[in-house]
Amino acid sequence: MTVAPIVATESLSHRYGERLALDGVSLSVAAGEALALLGPNGSGKTTLFRILSTLLPPQDGRVTIDGLDVARQPADVRTRIGVVFQSPSLDKQLTAAENLRHHGHLFGLRGAALRARTDQLLSRVNLADRAAERVGGFSGGMRRRVEIAKALLTRPRVLLMDEPSTGLDPAARQDVWNLLREARQRERVTVLLTTHLMDEADDCDRVAFMNEGKLVACDTPAALKGRVGGDVMTIGSSNPTALATALREKLSIDTKVDGRFVRLERSSAHELVPAVVAAAPGLVDSVSVAKPTLEDVFLHLTGRRFEADRA
Repeated sequence: MTVAPIVATESLSHRYGERLALDGVSLSVAAGEALALLGPNGSGKTTLFRILSTLLPPQDGRVTIDGLDVARQPADVRTRIGVVFQSPSLDKQLTAAENLRHHGHLFGLRGAALRARTDQLLSRVNLADRAAERVGGFSGGMRRRVEIAKALLTRPRVLLMDEPSTGLDPAARQDVWNLLREARQRERVTVLLTTHLMDEADDCDRVAFMNEGKLVACDTPAALKGRVGGDVMTIGSSNPTALATALREKLSIDTKVDGRFVRLERSSAHELVPAVVAAAPGLVDSVSVAKPTLEDVFLHLTGRRFEADRA
């Protein structure tokens, strides 16, 4: 028997005036899965996040969450989701516990059950001893933990997170990911997040690459890296065009020029290093060989460097 996805978009498109932000995006997320929407600025991932979180009505196509139509049943959808926005949504003048309690009141939670759930979640995010302190005095990492606790308060089926590690140091980022793993185990929650961080996407079950409003690939990190032809050799040169020409003419190797670098994909690429240096005397400044990363996959699929496009 086929199990229906907990999140699904069908031919979803959205425009801002003349600009097409989403272009026929079809995506499905299984219950309990962690999926990263990975793409540079302007790729459409934030627009998709806003539609999934009911902040933006879909224009064309269909979106369902837990079987509910986002366009026709937004109020019901909001009872199924928890949302962590990129920008903080906490009241800095309230304590950690007060922030959670006021959020609970919006969903009809009251009394002993709300107090117990608040205490439980603040303990789970290691802030039980700071529950009575105003969040205005918390560090960025502590505030993010309160945000996650607040999002989980109503026991959502889907947790939506927009750039959850923005502004956090490495230790705080690790804390956030430990919390997400625990939430998936304890709460059986599905996690869907937007990110521009490759290592963050690597920790997810699947990665959906967004580029210019399109979904260009969606698979496990390992399977995506397998699309790159073996190892990745990156050759630094003061004249990359001449280097690429020399490698094509003397070694019959197809390469890509990427700024000051020439790149090629080949299994056992390290064995080619002596031949590359010999084929282009004076043109090779540096050579590195590595296993493909998700950034290599993005370049392979789109012909565009992820980080450069972000800048």
